[in-house]
Amino acid sequence: QVQLVESGGGLVQAGGSLRLSCAASGPTFSSYVMGWFRQAPGKEREFVASISRNSGNTYYADSVKGRFTISRENTKNTAYLQMNSLKPEDTAVYYCAADLSYSSQAVAVLTYEYDYWGQGTQVTVSS
Repeated sequence: QVQLVESGGGLVQAGGSLRLSCAASGPTFSSYVMGWFRQAPGKEREFVASISRNSGNTYYADSVKGRFTISRENTKNTAYLQMNSLKPEDTAVYYCAADLSYSSQAVAVLTYEYDYWGQGTQVTVSS
């Protein structure tokens, strides 16, 4: 069982930056592909970014490519999402998720691929 706790959300003006953190419990963090998703009011949860177990591969949604960066520190059991050049349309609840994987290079983009989810953190970007 893995528990995920997100932090770092808040209110920021358009063009600003935030860094989200996802702290995981348990000794096997390095066994999981990590991902970030978001859900805006009235919309379905959507993929944002994913990072492989060894940080060798990352994958981003087109809407955030070049602005967001996913990373992880396996020694700290933590994943991050650095968000720059934020736009009002980035406003959503952001969730981190963990996918138990036997591949050190795989990433995952679909919600059903993930085994564990955090409770979410609100990001609000004002215009």
